[in-house]
Amino acid sequence: MPTWLKKQLTGAFLQKDKYQIRLLNQCWFFYCTREND
Repeated sequence: MPTWLKKQLTGAFLQKDKYQIRLLNQCWFFYCTREND
């Protein structure tokens, strides 16, 4: 997982920002599926 994504997720969890957590989660799964193809 890229460092920038870890920092964003950590900040979102600390702020309890559900929208941002969901958005970053989708980004991560998109990144994973793209890397595996």
